[in-house]
Amino acid sequence: MVLEATMIVVDNSESSRNGDYLPSRWEAQADAVNLIFSAKTQSNPESSVGLMNMAGKGPEMLVTLTTDFGKLLDGMHRTKIRGNTHLATAIQIAGLALKHRQNKSQRQRIIVFTCSPIDEDEKELVKLAKKMRKTNVSIDFIAFGDLDPENVKKLEAFNESIKGGDGSHLEIIPPGPSLLSDHIISTPILAGEGVAPRGGEEGPPGDADAGGGSFDFGVDPSTDPELALALRMSMEEEKARQEKDSNVGGDSNEPGLEGIPEEGGETQPLLGADAQGSGSVDAQVVTKPEEEEKKDKEHPTDLDKIERKDDERDPDSMDTA
Repeated sequence: MVLEATMIVVDNSESSRNGDYLPSRWEAQADAVNLIFSAKTQSNPESSVGLMNMAGKGPEMLVTLTTDFGKLLDGMHRTKIRGNTHLATAIQIAGLALKHRQNKSQRQRIIVFTCSPIDEDEKELVKLAKKMRKTNVSIDFIAFGDLDPENVKKLEAFNESIKGGDGSHLEIIPPGPSLLSDHIISTPILAGEGVAPRGGEEGPPGDADAGGGSFDFGVDPSTDPELALALRMSMEEEKARQEKDSNVGGDSNEPGLEGIPEEGGETQPLLGADAQGSGSVDAQVVTKPEEEEKKDKEHPTDLDKIERKDDERDPDSMDTA
């Protein structure tokens, strides 16, 4: 579970109004932001996510690093679609926000959405990439929308220059019937964040048996994280119960009490076929009163002595009368 501080930079330029990505480029970004935040915080509860936009008069910091998803929703709601992008400036501001993070043990990562033409030239972007590489900041690009060769070339040059960072990726997603967030799930950007790949695509080992096709248990954790967590916990409890039952079943093969002989080698039942006690018991029952009677004769009690004296006195008393 990687502990990260992630800044998400969204493209709110006029190009984000286009509807070639369902339902629109801007709404597709909002859905993807939801997915990324859920994946990061579920992977490690101490991870934090921030949000900013990069179009209009200049980049705007919407939400500083936080674990409160409501703040990100509010930031997306306050964002207005306008103007052109300022990619280089937005990356530098995001880097400053990560530099002043409270938890210095968090790794630094910037995820940039771009769906509009890039005004910066290639040399400027390469210089910026080398600078960010020195500060140990990983930068992921999610390119969609305007995918002309010039834009792609600039992004590839930036990615090659910063690739020495820890897991910097460039993902180019063409238009299609699928949602933007569905494509992001299967990319290395969210690899290892507890999100299942889409059905029919390769994913990490162990995900092949995930139920529900596209998601574990058939539930998208980005839309209903509580239900997905409850199903996952239920599955883990069921696995633990099955393992416990299997261990109990293995212990039942040990010899029971029936196969252990009694002490002294006695195998004779207490009652015979005629429901009478065994010989040893009868002997004890018969001989015990005899022994007690014999013992009483040898050692008379005080009461017996008194009775004997009374018997001896009775004849005298009768003669006197």
